Amino acid sequence: MPDESWNTVGKRDDHKAATRRQIQQATLDLLETAGVEATTVASIAERAGISERTFFRYYDSKESAAVPGQGELLDALLSRELAPSMSPAEIFQELAGACREQFAHEVEQVGFGRISRLLLREPRLLQAVSRQEMHLVNTVSDAVEERARLSRMQAQLVAELIACTWRVAWQCFAREESAGRTSNPAELFEQAVQNLAEISAPAAFGR
Repeated sequence: MPDESWNTVGKRDDHKAATRRQIQQATLDLLETAGVEATTVASIAERAGISERTFFRYYDSKESAAVPGQGELLDALLSRELAPSMSPAEIFQELAGACREQFAHEVEQVGFGRISRLLLREPRLLQAVSRQEMHLVNTVSDAVEERARLSRMQAQLVAELIACTWRVAWQCFAREESAGRTSNPAELFEQAVQNLAEISAPAAFGR
């Protein structure tokens, strides 16, 4: 006999995911037509068919609703198993795996093109992304230092490299989009990881 409690949890998770997508869709629609200044949380909630209170259960601002990827990425990074026996390079690869999976999810669920075009034309969104990235780096570096027992500098570098790789892949995608060229965000992320490995190889530092 099916476990009804699991079915209930699954339906609840599906509903939350659908509500998140509904809020983001409404946010992007309004930002594209009205811009950041004219778009309010109230107008987003009305378009999404929810209350403002419900909006704030999912996002803390209209900017985070427009670009939710970093919040979800942070959750994915913090969920990875890290052991004190892992080297900084192994930890980076483990966290890069979380980024890779998150990219695949976003490619499927989120309008990459719409977001990248908005980021190019709306400085306030870029500022919000920068704030989110700073929070991500600080939170991940704290977690890596505590759970993997790296030094503070090592943990900070790992977190910064993860955030940088994610950002560079996004920026390359945005440039390709603005130039009218088709690109695959996941492939760009892989290229960013590979290029980082080549640049940071010991030979690059004369060793």
